Amino acid sequence: MAENQENLEQNQREKPMSFLMMTIITGLFGGILWSSLAYLAYVFNFTEIRPNVILEPWALGKWKEQWLGTVISIIAIGLFSIGAALVYYAVLRKVNSIWAGAAFGLALFLLVFYVLNPIFPGIKPFWDLSRNTLITSACFYVLYGVFVGYSISYEENEIRNRGKNHKEVTS
Repeated sequence: MAENQENLEQNQREKPMSFLMMTIITGLFGGILWSSLAYLAYVFNFTEIRPNVILEPWALGKWKEQWLGTVISIIAIGLFSIGAALVYYAVLRKVNSIWAGAAFGLALFLLVFYVLNPIFPGIKPFWDLSRNTLITSACFYVLYGVFVGYSISYEENEIRNRGKNHKEVTS
């Protein structure tokens, strides 16, 4: 009877998601969330930059300036965000500080707006952008960095603590 109890579906434990998969989902969700909020900032004239600028170097046609282009742009930013989250995972996951995520977001902001600026014709040169656009965009990147960075660092810290607790219990 006890043997049958263990095999019931309700008594089975769900296998936890791998840390790498959690990082990928966090990057995708973070990119979609923060680029959607950045689009709202564009709608309310806090920034001059739409998420659609990501399509300009690769897509032709007027569709990229309409609602379909906006949706595809937000999803594309989410996909690129997976790469950024994996970079954070590889380099900074052991740093358990909110400031590491904020610095990561600021570094991404400078990379996109200063270094990669020439490949995005919809973004004016860095020094020609309005103060509102720079501040709003920098804030979104910092918030994105904190979201992704703190999520990844928190999970790393939890895994490390579970390992310590498991060692103490078995000792």
